[in-house]
Order: sequence, then structure tokens, then C-alpha cells
Amino acid sequence: MAHLLGAEALHLDFGTGVVLDKVSVGLDDGNRIGVVGNNGAGKSSLMKLLAGRLEPHGGRVTMARGVRVGVLDQSDHVDADLTVLAAIVGDADDHEWASDPRVRDIMAGLVPDIPADAVVRDLSGGQQRRVALAHVLVGDHDVVFLDEPTNHLDVEGVVWLAEHLKRRWAATKGALMVVTHDRWFLDEVSTDTWEVHDGEVEQYEGGYAAYVLQRVERDRISNATETKRQNLMRKELAWLRRGPPARTSKPKFRIDAANELIADVPPIRDKVQLARMAASRLGKDVVNLIRCGVVYGEGPDAKEVLRDVEWNIGPGERTGILGENGAGKSTLLKLITGELEPTSGRVKTGITVQVKALSQQLAELEDVAEERVSAVVKRYSSVTLSDGSDMSPKQLLERLGFTAVQLKTQVKKLSGGQRRRLQLLMVLLSAPNVLVLDEPTNDLDTDMLAAMEDLLDSWPGTLIVVSHDRYLMERVTDQQYAVLDGGLRHLPGGIDEYVRLSRERRTKTDGVGTFGGQAGTTHIPDEPGATGSRGKKGGSGNAGGSGNAGGSGSADAGGGRERSRTRSGEQASAVSQSGGAQAAGSTITPSTPALSGAERRVAEKELASAERRMGKIVQLKKAIHDQMAEHDQSDFEGLAALTAKLKELDAENSQLETEWLKLSDLLA
Repeated sequence: MAHLLGAEALHLDFGTGVVLDKVSVGLDDGNRIGVVGNNGAGKSSLMKLLAGRLEPHGGRVTMARGVRVGVLDQSDHVDADLTVLAAIVGDADDHEWASDPRVRDIMAGLVPDIPADAVVRDLSGGQQRRVALAHVLVGDHDVVFLDEPTNHLDVEGVVWLAEHLKRRWAATKGALMVVTHDRWFLDEVSTDTWEVHDGEVEQYEGGYAAYVLQRVERDRISNATETKRQNLMRKELAWLRRGPPARTSKPKFRIDAANELIADVPPIRDKVQLARMAASRLGKDVVNLIRCGVVYGEGPDAKEVLRDVEWNIGPGERTGILGENGAGKSTLLKLITGELEPTSGRVKTGITVQVKALSQQLAELEDVAEERVSAVVKRYSSVTLSDGSDMSPKQLLERLGFTAVQLKTQVKKLSGGQRRRLQLLMVLLSAPNVLVLDEPTNDLDTDMLAAMEDLLDSWPGTLIVVSHDRYLMERVTDQQYAVLDGGLRHLPGGIDEYVRLSRERRTKTDGVGTFGGQAGTTHIPDEPGATGSRGKKGGSGNAGGSGNAGGSGSADAGGGRERSRTRSGEQASAVSQSGGAQAAGSTITPSTPALSGAERRVAEKELASAERRMGKIVQLKKAIHDQMAEHDQSDFEGLAALTAKLKELDAENSQLETEWLKLSDLLA
């Protein structure tokens, strides 16, 4: 693999503290890097340094001759005076871009609803961001840097972007570096994960699931003192291993390692206890929407947002609401919270119901902006969790990552992520029994998202979540609904079902990316005999309803090259390689020829053999470690011989892993 660019001993200090110190990293052909870390750790700064948009205060960045780089920064916008079409393809003639299936597919995936002749300045902020992303992706780049590319994309848009990035280059060509808090997206596109913390960059193999596994192993081996953080990540690993997203088929030795680490971790949520407590606090009736409709405006300008919505919300339900921007999700939430009266129909709310909403605008903090955090939380008393334990405001603050210094800080001086966490804390401390969360992941890093999800797991009550974060949806909710064409539709097939429905609907729009109703996005067909994407055929693989969130499938945490085998990954990637742009009228030849039956059987046997040997190596290494622990510590020659055996086994294991990856790609 050719080396594309690298950094040597990078040092960056903005005067308020060292951001990066002596960091040396590199990008080669075939690298797909996901970057994680706390807010303010230096993720975006690292990306800007490597992309050449920021000069380091020490060290240097080198780039191979002729390497073409594409960058999407958080602040990047296209010329506001251009039309959408000109902003994406420049001054290229229509026949030039229209004959390129890749360009058509990008338009169909990102801007199917935006007219080609619309002026950029007249678009919403989210639409402008999508145009900027499309402009970067249509370029023929060797390296692509993307900073929070999933912002302003709905669930279907995120799925499309993941599919595009996976098929953009051949497996050993091109390089991608993406900074994002979207953990599902990280697992889909990244083969390696970089964690930025304390001025350093720590590198891990695999996507987010593998990163979590390796972090847990690292903390366990080094006997880390961050017990709370370690336990939280073990719980995150337990969900990744047991929960809905079937990440991919991984070597058995990695699955066994994950199972061993989570053996004593209880189920993520005690659903029986949660339902019992919720019913005792709420009674039978929570909120019922009876043939509700909402119309904004009057006369010819009237706009019907919701129509004949029927929904009975029960005690202890955990429901996710999906829908495109402007579909009516926020309007639906306002009906539930009582902020809005329906134009038709009625809303029936139980006598004991206390609804609280976490808004996108941080409205709860406006009245306390001048106060210190400690003074704000003193107003509240302890809350009772689902296990019957009480937690004080101070304990909740610690659980959400607040330090002693931050307790003395004025609310208005907190960062965006800190204010978001304080807002959630104030809502929870007000003791609601129905909690409504509208885009709760804004401004939160991956660790804080895990902490928030852990807290919500033990919160007793009815939970309703609106979010474009697929990982959060599958993590904290047990069923999903979609707001489509003014109605509310249950999704037995979970988020994959929503993606399919959304793509079918987008083909009927008349934006720049639809090409007369023939969108270039990949169509995901229904599996015959399957009721959901995560369960077995004929099983209960829904992402909600009764049973575990996401159905009966299992998620394997860990592994080398992360590739999700969900319907949005396995089927769609196969379709996209052979005909991802066929709907737009062209054909793409797969980069790898299909195996014959005999070749596939041979590859499968070799793969199974490699897995068995790697499992055996794990046992042999454990036996050697036991021997070393019992060995006479003054016998240096004997210890050296045991150490040499360990090195031989490590080398053999590394070679087997490489072979396993090649065989897995061949069989994929």
C-alpha cells in the first residue's frame, strides 16, 4: 500500500494548554480512520493539520507527490450566490456530470429534494451543509477528510453516506479520515480508530465495536484506576455484543474474548422492573392521541402537518420517532407535552402524568445562565432509579462527567456539551414520569453519549426519543415509529424498514438528485420470509415491540475489519457494488470476481482452519502465562525461553489474522 501523507512529532498549543504533543501518524492507501475523543481533545485540529489547513507549532506534515485531498470542515460552506447544481459540479457541462454514475448517485443520496436551480443562500443550514458535502464527494480525491459529516443528515442519509464511502475506492486504494460522534457510522466505515486524548493519539484496530473491546481489555490488563469509566465501557461492550446491530461475523477467538469480559455484566435494562415501576408511577393511562391532526395557517396557505394520528402510549414504553426534517416529528412531540393543541381530534393525558421535554434550544438554562452549576443543582432532591436506589444531584453530575472545577463555573461559561449534560440533569431531577428527548446527542462526545445512555437505562418511566443517531435509537429504545406523509407508522422491521421506506419515497420527489423520479440511491428489497433485518428468517427480528430492542440477532463486539452485515450493510453493499447506480442508468463492475462453488468451499475451510488455530493460540498463550507466573523468577534463562515462545505465537497469530482478513474479504 502506498503512503499518502504523514505527520511527524506534531505539536499544537493555542495558549490555553497543549492540544497535541509529539504526535506521529500516517495515512496509507486503504486506510479508513475513525477519530474519537472528548470534546476539545483536538480531533478537528488533528484533521486540519493533516489536511494542510492548519500549521503546527512544531513538527511537520508530509504528503506524497500528486496526492489529491478533499476536506469537509465543520465551518465549510459553498458560495451562497451559486445555484445548487453549480455549487456541486462547478461549471461542468450537463452531459459531463450527468454521464458520471458516481456524481448522479451522490446527488440522489444527498440532495434529492433540492431543486437544481435553487440559490444556496435561500436554503436552510442543513441543506447548505448537504450541498457542501456533495461538492466534496464529487471530487476525484485520493484522501478525503470529513469533520462531522452526518450532521444535518437523517437516518437514511447516514446509511447512504456509509454505503458510498465503503464503495468509493477499491479496498486497497484511497484513504478516509472521519471525525464523528455517530457510533453506528464509525462502525460502518472505519477499519481503524484513533482516540485523541491528553495530547496523544492512540490507535486501535477496527471500528467502534472493536475499539470498545480493546479499551476494556487495556483497562483490565493495566489494572486501571478509572473503575467507573471501565464499568461503563464494559456495559457498552455488553450491548455491542448482545444488542441489535449484528456488527459482522468475526473470528471466534474475538467473540470468546468479548463474552469472557462481559460474563458478569447484567442485562442492559431490567425491562420487567422498569415496567413495574413505570406502571406504579403512571397507572394504565399515559398519553393517548385520538385521531389527531395539526394544520398550520389558514385558507390557501394552510399546511397540514399531521393527519388522523392514533397512538396509545403505555407505561414504561421506550419509543423512537423517525422522520425526515420537516416531517412533523417536533409537532408530534408538542402534542404529547401539551405545548400544542391539535387542530382536530384530541389528546388524553393520564391524571398522574408529568411530562418533561429536553429541547434542542437549551431553553431550560436561560433562567440560570448567571448562576454556578453547584447552586443550580442544590435546588433539586435525589431521584429514585429502577433498582430502587436513590442518587443525589452531585452523584448524577459525577456520572455525567462534571468535575469539581466545573461545579464552580457559571452556566453561561460552560461548553456546548457541558450545557447539554446539565440540561439533561435538570430535566431528570425534576422527576418526570414521561421523558421526551428531541435530538439529545447534540454536542456530546462518544463517552458522554455512553454515560447518558447508561443513565437512561435505569430511569423508570416512559421514554420518547427523536434522533438521527441510529446507534442511540437502537441502544435506548425498544420500538420505533416513523412520521410519514402526515401519519404515524409503526416499524416492526426497525430502522432498516424506515430506510427502505424513505428511499422509496425519495424517488418520487423532483429535486436535482432524482432525475425524473429515478433516484440513484440503492434500493433495499425485503427478504422473503423475514419480518425484520436483525432476526432470523421467520423470527421476531423487529427493532421494538415485545422482546429485545433490535430483535433476536446478536452483535459481535471486536474484530479486525469492521463490516456490518445488517440489511443496510450486507445486502445494500452487494447491490451497490453491482448496480448502486443502475437506477440512474449505468452499470458498475464489481472489483472482485465472484467465487465458484469449489473456490468458496476451499476458502471457507481455510477460514475455519485459521479460526481454530487462533483459538488454540489463545489457549497456548494462557498456559505459558500461567507457567511464567509459577516459574522461578530468578531463572532468567527459563523465563527468556517462555518469552521467546510467546513472541513466536504472537507472530503466528498476526500472520493468521492477516490471512483471515483476506479470506473474509474474499467471501464477503
